[in-house]
Amino acid sequence: MPMAMTNGARTKKILAALEGNWQAEMEGFHTYTALADRDSDPVRAQVLRHLAQAEIEHAMLWEGRIKELGGTQPVYSGGPGGQADSLATRAGGMRLALRRLEIEESRDIARYGEQLKALGDQGSVAILEHVIQDEKDHYRELGSLIRGHYQAPAGAPKIDAKAVLEEMLDKRNQGRKQPGAWIGDAIYGVNDGLGAIFGIVSGVSGATAGNPKYVLLAGLSGMIASALSMGSGAYLAAKSEREIYHAEIAREREAIQMNGPEARELLSLYYQVKGLPEEDAHHMVNHIASDPDQLLRALAAERLGTSEEALSNPMVSATSGALSTAVGAIIPVIPFFFMQGLPAVVAAAIVSLAAHFAVGAAKSLITVRSWWSSGLEMTLVGAVEGAVTYGIGILLGKGGM
Repeated sequence: MPMAMTNGARTKKILAALEGNWQAEMEGFHTYTALADRDSDPVRAQVLRHLAQAEIEHAMLWEGRIKELGGTQPVYSGGPGGQADSLATRAGGMRLALRRLEIEESRDIARYGEQLKALGDQGSVAILEHVIQDEKDHYRELGSLIRGHYQAPAGAPKIDAKAVLEEMLDKRNQGRKQPGAWIGDAIYGVNDGLGAIFGIVSGVSGATAGNPKYVLLAGLSGMIASALSMGSGAYLAAKSEREIYHAEIAREREAIQMNGPEARELLSLYYQVKGLPEEDAHHMVNHIASDPDQLLRALAAERLGTSEEALSNPMVSATSGALSTAVGAIIPVIPFFFMQGLPAVVAAAIVSLAAHFAVGAAKSLITVRSWWSSGLEMTLVGAVEGAVTYGIGILLGKGGM
Protein backbone atom coordinates (compact mmCIF):
# COMPACT_ATOMS: atom_id res chain seq x y z
CA MET A 1 0.00 0.00 0.00
CA PRO A 2 2.76 2.53 0.82
CA MET A 3 4.47 1.63 -2.47
CA ALA A 4 1.21 2.24 -4.37
CA MET A 5 0.83 5.60 -2.64
CA THR A 6 4.41 6.49 -3.55
CA ASN A 7 3.85 5.61 -7.20
CA GLY A 8 0.61 7.55 -7.21
CA ALA A 9 2.28 10.63 -5.78
CA ARG A 10 5.12 10.33 -8.32
CA THR A 11 2.68 10.04 -11.22
CA LYS A 12 0.73 13.03 -9.92
CA LYS A 13 3.94 15.07 -9.79
CA ILE A 14 4.84 14.07 -13.35
CA LEU A 15 1.35 14.92 -14.61
CA ALA A 16 1.52 18.37 -12.97
CA ALA A 17 4.84 19.06 -14.69
CA LEU A 18 3.54 17.83 -18.06
CA GLU A 19 0.40 19.95 -17.80
CA GLY A 20 2.60 22.97 -17.04
CA ASN A 21 4.58 22.17 -20.18
CA TRP A 22 1.35 21.86 -22.17
CA GLN A 23 0.09 25.21 -20.91
CA ALA A 24 3.42 26.90 -21.79
CA GLU A 25 3.42 25.45 -25.32
CA MET A 26 -0.21 26.45 -25.89
CA GLU A 27 0.53 29.98 -24.71
CA GLY A 28 3.49 30.05 -27.10
CA PHE A 29 1.27 28.91 -29.96
CA HIS A 30 -1.30 31.64 -29.30
CA THR A 31 1.42 34.28 -28.82
CA TYR A 32 3.25 33.50 -32.06
CA THR A 33 -0.03 33.26 -34.00
CA ALA A 34 -1.30 36.62 -32.70
CA LEU A 35 2.02 38.34 -33.41
CA ALA A 36 2.07 36.90 -36.94
CA ASP A 37 -1.49 38.13 -37.56
CA ARG A 38 -0.54 41.65 -36.46
CA ASP A 39 2.87 41.85 -38.14
CA SER A 40 2.97 44.07 -41.22
CA ASP A 41 6.14 42.31 -42.41
CA PRO A 42 4.84 39.24 -44.30
CA VAL A 43 8.13 37.33 -44.36
CA ARG A 44 8.63 37.67 -40.61
CA ALA A 45 4.97 36.81 -40.07
CA GLN A 46 5.39 33.55 -41.94
CA VAL A 47 8.41 32.60 -39.82
CA LEU A 48 6.35 33.35 -36.70
CA ARG A 49 3.60 31.06 -37.98
CA HIS A 50 6.14 28.29 -38.42
CA LEU A 51 7.20 28.76 -34.79
CA ALA A 52 3.52 28.69 -33.75
CA GLN A 53 3.05 25.38 -35.57
CA ALA A 54 6.03 23.91 -33.74
CA GLU A 55 4.56 25.01 -30.40
CA ILE A 56 1.21 23.34 -31.08
CA GLU A 57 3.00 20.15 -32.11
CA HIS A 58 4.88 20.19 -28.79
CA ALA A 59 1.59 20.69 -26.95
CA MET A 60 0.13 17.65 -28.73
CA LEU A 61 3.11 15.56 -27.62
CA TRP A 62 2.59 16.58 -24.00
CA GLU A 63 -1.14 15.98 -24.27
CA GLY A 64 -0.54 12.47 -25.60
CA ARG A 65 1.84 11.63 -22.76
CA ILE A 66 -0.61 12.99 -20.19
CA LYS A 67 -3.30 10.66 -21.51
CA GLU A 68 -0.88 7.71 -21.54
CA LEU A 69 -0.22 8.29 -17.85
CA GLY A 70 -3.96 8.38 -17.11
CA GLY A 71 -4.28 12.13 -16.77
CA THR A 72 -7.28 14.21 -17.84
CA GLN A 73 -7.54 16.36 -20.94
CA PRO A 74 -5.73 19.66 -20.15
CA VAL A 75 -7.65 22.91 -20.63
CA TYR A 76 -5.90 26.06 -21.80
CA SER A 77 -6.15 28.76 -19.15
CA GLY A 78 -4.51 31.67 -21.02
CA GLY A 79 -5.92 34.33 -23.32
CA PRO A 80 -6.57 33.92 -27.07
CA GLY A 81 -3.57 36.10 -27.87
CA GLY A 82 -1.19 34.64 -25.30
CA GLN A 83 1.54 37.07 -24.28
CA ALA A 84 0.84 39.12 -27.41
CA ASP A 85 -2.11 40.68 -25.57
CA SER A 86 -0.08 41.69 -22.52
CA LEU A 87 0.41 45.39 -21.84
CA ALA A 88 4.20 44.91 -21.94
CA THR A 89 4.08 43.48 -25.47
CA ARG A 90 1.68 46.11 -26.78
CA ALA A 91 3.72 48.91 -25.22
CA GLY A 92 7.13 47.68 -26.32
CA GLY A 93 6.29 46.82 -29.92
CA MET A 94 7.42 43.91 -32.09
CA ARG A 95 11.15 44.11 -31.42
CA LEU A 96 10.80 43.96 -27.65
CA ALA A 97 8.10 41.28 -28.00
CA LEU A 98 10.59 39.13 -29.91
CA ARG A 99 13.27 39.85 -27.31
CA ARG A 100 10.92 38.77 -24.51
CA LEU A 101 10.07 35.59 -26.42
CA GLU A 102 13.78 34.90 -26.92
CA ILE A 103 14.26 35.14 -23.15
CA GLU A 104 11.23 32.90 -22.56
CA GLU A 105 12.64 30.29 -24.95
CA SER A 106 15.94 30.28 -23.04
CA ARG A 107 14.02 29.80 -19.78
CA ASP A 108 12.02 26.95 -21.30
CA ILE A 109 15.26 25.27 -22.38
CA ALA A 110 16.61 25.55 -18.82
CA ARG A 111 13.32 24.31 -17.31
CA TYR A 112 13.12 21.34 -19.65
CA GLY A 113 16.78 20.56 -18.88
CA GLU A 114 15.96 20.37 -15.19
CA GLN A 115 13.02 18.07 -15.95
CA LEU A 116 15.35 15.69 -17.79
CA LYS A 117 16.98 14.96 -14.43
CA ALA A 118 13.95 15.30 -12.17
CA LEU A 119 11.02 13.55 -13.89
CA GLY A 120 12.45 10.06 -14.16
CA ASP A 121 9.79 9.07 -16.70
CA GLN A 122 11.20 7.47 -19.85
CA GLY A 123 8.34 8.51 -22.12
CA SER A 124 8.49 12.13 -20.95
CA VAL A 125 12.28 12.22 -21.25
CA ALA A 126 12.08 11.15 -24.91
CA ILE A 127 9.69 14.05 -25.59
CA LEU A 128 11.89 16.44 -23.63
CA GLU A 129 14.95 15.61 -25.71
CA HIS A 130 13.02 16.33 -28.91
CA VAL A 131 11.40 19.52 -27.59
CA ILE A 132 14.67 20.92 -26.17
CA GLN A 133 16.32 20.70 -29.58
CA ASP A 134 13.35 22.50 -31.16
CA GLU A 135 13.42 25.19 -28.47
CA LYS A 136 17.12 25.78 -29.16
CA ASP A 137 16.24 26.28 -32.83
CA HIS A 138 13.48 28.70 -31.82
CA TYR A 139 15.92 30.66 -29.64
CA ARG A 140 18.34 31.04 -32.55
CA GLU A 141 15.55 31.93 -34.96
CA LEU A 142 14.18 34.64 -32.68
CA GLY A 143 17.67 36.09 -32.46
CA SER A 144 17.76 36.16 -36.26
CA LEU A 145 14.38 37.89 -36.40
CA ILE A 146 15.58 40.54 -33.94
CA ARG A 147 18.64 41.20 -36.09
CA GLY A 148 16.56 41.25 -39.30
CA HIS A 149 17.93 38.01 -40.78
CA TYR A 150 14.82 35.98 -41.45
CA GLN A 151 16.21 32.50 -41.95
CA ALA A 152 14.02 29.59 -40.95
CA PRO A 153 15.25 27.03 -38.41
CA ALA A 154 16.73 23.72 -39.48
CA GLY A 155 14.07 21.45 -40.94
CA ALA A 156 11.56 24.24 -41.51
CA PRO A 157 9.75 24.30 -44.85
CA LYS A 158 10.93 26.79 -47.45
CA ILE A 159 9.24 30.17 -47.22
CA ASP A 160 6.21 30.16 -49.49
CA ALA A 161 6.65 33.19 -51.74
CA LYS A 162 3.06 33.00 -53.00
CA ALA A 163 1.67 33.06 -49.46
CA VAL A 164 4.01 35.90 -48.52
CA LEU A 165 2.95 37.90 -51.56
CA GLU A 166 -0.76 37.39 -50.84
CA GLU A 167 -0.24 38.45 -47.23
CA MET A 168 1.74 41.51 -48.29
CA LEU A 169 -1.02 42.60 -50.65
CA ASP A 170 -3.64 41.98 -47.95
CA LYS A 171 -1.70 44.18 -45.53
CA ARG A 172 -0.69 46.87 -48.00
CA ASN A 173 -2.79 49.49 -46.23
CA GLN A 174 -2.37 48.20 -42.70
CA GLY A 175 0.91 49.88 -41.66
CA ARG A 176 0.09 51.49 -38.36
CA LYS A 177 1.92 52.75 -35.32
CA GLN A 178 1.94 50.22 -32.50
CA PRO A 179 -1.34 50.67 -30.52
CA GLY A 180 0.52 50.99 -27.22
CA ALA A 181 3.52 52.94 -28.51
CA TRP A 182 2.33 56.08 -26.71
CA ILE A 183 2.70 54.28 -23.37
CA GLY A 184 6.48 54.43 -23.60
CA ASP A 185 6.39 58.17 -24.33
CA ALA A 186 4.01 58.72 -21.42
CA ILE A 187 6.19 56.75 -18.99
CA TYR A 188 9.26 58.76 -19.91
CA GLY A 189 7.25 61.99 -19.65
CA VAL A 190 6.10 61.12 -16.13
CA ASN A 191 9.67 60.16 -15.27
CA ASP A 192 11.10 63.47 -16.50
CA GLY A 193 8.46 65.57 -14.74
CA LEU A 194 8.75 63.66 -11.48
CA GLY A 195 12.56 63.75 -11.42
CA ALA A 196 12.88 67.45 -12.30
CA ILE A 197 10.24 68.80 -9.93
CA PHE A 198 11.17 66.48 -7.08
CA GLY A 199 14.64 68.04 -7.25
CA ILE A 200 13.19 71.55 -7.26
CA VAL A 201 10.79 70.82 -4.38
CA SER A 202 13.58 69.21 -2.33
CA GLY A 203 15.95 72.12 -2.90
CA VAL A 204 13.39 74.82 -2.13
CA SER A 205 12.17 72.86 0.92
CA GLY A 206 15.70 72.71 2.26
CA ALA A 207 16.23 76.42 1.70
CA THR A 208 12.89 77.54 3.18
CA ALA A 209 12.27 74.84 5.83
CA GLY A 210 9.28 73.61 3.86
CA ASN A 211 7.50 76.95 3.46
CA PRO A 212 4.52 75.98 1.28
CA LYS A 213 4.28 79.41 -0.36
CA TYR A 214 7.72 79.19 -1.93
CA VAL A 215 7.60 75.46 -2.59
CA LEU A 216 4.26 75.73 -4.40
CA LEU A 217 5.45 78.73 -6.40
CA ALA A 218 8.64 76.97 -7.48
CA GLY A 219 7.00 73.58 -7.99
CA LEU A 220 4.04 74.78 -10.04
CA SER A 221 6.22 77.09 -12.12
CA GLY A 222 8.60 74.21 -12.79
CA MET A 223 5.69 71.92 -13.65
CA ILE A 224 4.30 74.33 -16.23
CA ALA A 225 7.73 74.98 -17.72
CA SER A 226 8.58 71.26 -17.87
CA ALA A 227 5.24 70.33 -19.45
CA LEU A 228 5.48 73.05 -22.09
CA SER A 229 9.09 72.15 -22.83
CA MET A 230 8.34 68.43 -23.15
CA GLY A 231 5.23 69.03 -25.26
CA SER A 232 6.93 71.42 -27.66
CA GLY A 233 9.97 69.17 -27.90
CA ALA A 234 7.83 66.13 -28.69
CA TYR A 235 5.87 68.11 -31.30
CA LEU A 236 9.00 69.35 -33.06
CA ALA A 237 10.63 65.90 -32.96
CA ALA A 238 7.57 64.21 -34.49
CA LYS A 239 7.18 66.96 -37.08
CA SER A 240 10.86 66.74 -38.05
CA GLU A 241 10.56 62.97 -38.33
CA ARG A 242 7.70 63.36 -40.80
CA GLU A 243 9.54 66.01 -42.79
CA ILE A 244 12.59 63.77 -43.09
CA TYR A 245 10.38 60.85 -44.14
CA HIS A 246 8.68 62.90 -46.86
CA ALA A 247 12.06 64.11 -48.12
CA GLU A 248 13.29 60.52 -48.34
CA ILE A 249 10.10 59.46 -50.10
CA ALA A 250 10.65 62.18 -52.68
CA ARG A 251 14.18 60.89 -53.28
CA GLU A 252 12.91 57.32 -53.63
CA ARG A 253 10.23 58.41 -56.11
CA GLU A 254 12.82 60.24 -58.17
CA ALA A 255 15.15 57.22 -58.11
CA ILE A 256 12.36 54.92 -59.31
CA GLN A 257 11.48 57.28 -62.12
CA MET A 258 15.11 57.57 -63.22
CA ASN A 259 15.98 53.87 -62.97
CA GLY A 260 13.02 51.57 -62.37
CA PRO A 261 14.90 48.27 -63.01
CA GLU A 262 17.54 49.15 -60.44
CA ALA A 263 14.85 49.96 -57.86
CA ARG A 264 13.14 46.61 -58.47
CA GLU A 265 16.46 44.79 -58.19
CA LEU A 266 17.17 46.54 -54.89
CA LEU A 267 13.79 45.55 -53.46
CA SER A 268 14.37 41.98 -54.60
CA LEU A 269 17.69 41.92 -52.76
CA TYR A 270 15.98 43.10 -49.56
CA TYR A 271 13.58 40.16 -49.76
CA GLN A 272 16.39 37.72 -50.52
CA VAL A 273 18.23 38.85 -47.40
CA LYS A 274 15.05 38.08 -45.43
CA GLY A 275 15.09 34.50 -46.67
CA LEU A 276 13.23 34.39 -50.00
CA PRO A 277 14.89 32.49 -52.86
CA GLU A 278 16.06 34.75 -55.69
CA GLU A 279 13.43 33.57 -58.18
CA ASP A 280 10.59 34.00 -55.69
CA ALA A 281 11.85 37.44 -54.67
CA HIS A 282 11.93 38.58 -58.32
CA HIS A 283 8.43 37.20 -58.82
CA MET A 284 7.12 39.07 -55.79
CA VAL A 285 8.73 42.35 -56.83
CA ASN A 286 7.30 42.10 -60.34
CA HIS A 287 3.80 41.79 -58.87
CA ILE A 288 4.38 44.73 -56.54
CA ALA A 289 5.85 46.85 -59.35
CA SER A 290 2.61 46.60 -61.32
CA ASP A 291 1.40 49.38 -59.01
CA PRO A 292 3.98 52.22 -58.95
CA ASP A 293 2.65 53.62 -55.66
CA GLN A 294 2.86 50.20 -54.03
CA LEU A 295 6.44 49.78 -55.30
CA LEU A 296 7.34 53.14 -53.78
CA ARG A 297 5.78 52.23 -50.42
CA ALA A 298 7.43 48.80 -50.34
CA LEU A 299 10.88 50.13 -51.23
CA ALA A 300 10.59 53.02 -48.78
CA ALA A 301 9.46 50.64 -46.02
CA GLU A 302 12.53 48.46 -46.56
CA ARG A 303 15.03 51.31 -46.88
CA LEU A 304 13.60 53.51 -44.12
CA GLY A 305 12.24 50.78 -41.88
CA THR A 306 8.87 52.49 -41.43
CA SER A 307 5.81 53.85 -43.20
CA GLU A 308 4.02 57.19 -42.98
CA GLU A 309 1.16 55.62 -41.00
CA ALA A 310 3.65 54.35 -38.41
CA LEU A 311 5.11 57.80 -37.74
CA SER A 312 4.14 59.69 -34.62
CA ASN A 313 1.39 62.28 -34.90
CA PRO A 314 2.92 65.62 -33.81
CA MET A 315 -0.18 66.76 -31.91
CA VAL A 316 -0.62 63.41 -30.17
CA SER A 317 3.08 63.37 -29.21
CA ALA A 318 2.87 66.94 -27.90
CA THR A 319 -0.27 66.29 -25.87
CA SER A 320 1.00 63.00 -24.47
CA GLY A 321 4.39 64.49 -23.59
CA ALA A 322 2.97 67.60 -21.93
CA LEU A 323 0.24 65.86 -19.93
CA SER A 324 2.43 62.98 -18.75
CA THR A 325 5.16 65.40 -17.67
CA ALA A 326 2.60 67.50 -15.80
CA VAL A 327 1.24 64.40 -14.04
CA GLY A 328 4.72 63.39 -12.90
CA ALA A 329 5.62 66.95 -11.91
CA ILE A 330 2.55 67.57 -9.73
CA ILE A 331 3.18 64.56 -7.47
CA PRO A 332 5.95 66.08 -5.28
CA VAL A 333 3.96 69.32 -4.97
CA ILE A 334 0.67 67.86 -3.72
CA PRO A 335 1.53 67.58 0.02
CA PHE A 336 2.30 71.31 0.19
CA PHE A 337 -1.31 72.16 -0.69
CA PHE A 338 -2.35 70.67 2.67
CA MET A 339 0.76 70.74 4.89
CA GLN A 340 3.79 72.82 5.69
CA GLY A 341 7.17 72.57 7.35
CA LEU A 342 8.95 69.28 8.00
CA PRO A 343 5.77 67.12 7.81
CA ALA A 344 5.14 68.42 4.28
CA VAL A 345 8.76 67.70 3.30
CA VAL A 346 8.52 64.14 4.67
CA ALA A 347 5.17 63.54 2.97
CA ALA A 348 6.52 64.87 -0.33
CA ALA A 349 9.54 62.57 -0.07
CA ILE A 350 7.36 59.53 0.65
CA VAL A 351 4.90 60.09 -2.20
CA SER A 352 7.70 61.02 -4.59
CA LEU A 353 9.77 57.93 -3.82
CA ALA A 354 6.66 55.77 -4.12
CA ALA A 355 5.99 57.39 -7.49
CA HIS A 356 9.62 56.78 -8.51
CA PHE A 357 9.16 53.09 -7.74
CA ALA A 358 5.88 52.97 -9.69
CA VAL A 359 7.43 54.69 -12.72
CA GLY A 360 10.45 52.40 -12.58
CA ALA A 361 8.20 49.35 -12.42
CA ALA A 362 6.14 50.71 -15.33
CA LYS A 363 9.33 51.04 -17.39
CA SER A 364 9.53 47.24 -17.40
CA LEU A 365 6.63 47.39 -19.88
CA ILE A 366 9.01 48.74 -22.52
CA THR A 367 12.18 46.96 -21.38
CA VAL A 368 13.00 43.34 -20.58
CA ARG A 369 14.04 44.01 -16.96
CA SER A 370 12.05 42.78 -13.96
CA TRP A 371 9.59 45.32 -12.56
CA TRP A 372 10.96 45.22 -9.03
CA SER A 373 14.61 45.78 -9.98
CA SER A 374 13.63 48.64 -12.30
CA GLY A 375 11.44 50.12 -9.56
CA LEU A 376 14.14 49.86 -6.89
CA GLU A 377 16.68 51.46 -9.20
CA MET A 378 14.41 54.43 -9.84
CA THR A 379 13.66 54.74 -6.12
CA LEU A 380 17.37 54.81 -5.31
CA VAL A 381 18.03 57.44 -7.95
CA GLY A 382 15.15 59.55 -6.63
CA ALA A 383 16.37 59.22 -3.02
CA VAL A 384 19.88 60.34 -3.94
CA GLU A 385 18.51 63.21 -6.03
CA GLY A 386 16.22 64.38 -3.23
CA ALA A 387 18.89 64.13 -0.55
CA VAL A 388 21.46 66.03 -2.60
CA THR A 389 19.12 68.84 -3.65
CA TYR A 390 17.67 69.11 -0.11
CA GLY A 391 21.17 69.44 1.29
CA ILE A 392 22.10 72.05 -1.30
CA GLY A 393 18.89 73.94 -0.45
CA ILE A 394 19.80 73.98 3.25
CA LEU A 395 23.27 75.34 2.47
CA LEU A 396 21.85 78.03 0.18
CA GLY A 397 19.22 78.95 2.76
CA LYS A 398 21.85 79.37 5.47
CA GLY A 399 23.91 81.46 3.08
CA GLY A 400 21.04 83.89 2.77
CA MET A 401 20.61 83.36 -0.96
